[in-house]
Amino acid sequence: MSLIRDKVTWGSKFGDSPFFEGEVEPCINGSALALGARSSFHTTICVLEGLLEYEKANGAAPAVTAARVRAHEYLLDRRMFRRLSTGEVIDRNRTRFSFPTTWHYDVLRGLDYFRSAGVEPDERMAEAVGLVTKRRHQNGRWPRNTPHPDPVHLDMEGGRGKPSRWNTLRASRVLRWYSARDDDAG
Repeated sequence: MSLIRDKVTWGSKFGDSPFFEGEVEPCINGSALALGARSSFHTTICVLEGLLEYEKANGAAPAVTAARVRAHEYLLDRRMFRRLSTGEVIDRNRTRFSFPTTWHYDVLRGLDYFRSAGVEPDERMAEAVGLVTKRRHQNGRWPRNTPHPDPVHLDMEGGRGKPSRWNTLRASRVLRWYSARDDDAG
């Protein structure tokens, strides 16, 4: 935490003042508070990945594990991409895969997190896993559907619709992990 506190600044526009020292830009402060006050798939997956890496580096901590389990339920109760209230798909982009993902959520990223965290596959993931299977092209690879340009954008693969080595790797790992549940049951 001290590295973050000491190194994260508002940038040269604001004299490189430390981010956590008072108000520099009320609009950004308000946005940060708003994001922290409401859940979204984007914020949930970013926090989950951060908490998992924390536990991998420092060992399991009851409070951190409990927070991850609550966030797991947030995603699972929504079947990884649906509204809790109506069951409707929240955003079709959640069903299209990207790499690099930056801060964006999609079902492949969510499933790959669950795999990485060693979470037991759950029936509430089944529809999302079905989407991963369905998105596979005839060439056996998964495409890059939704590139997310970023201020520091690295075009690591071809454009939209082109075969993606990273999506193929992640999708293959997810399907192996999920199908192992069937192997264990049989």
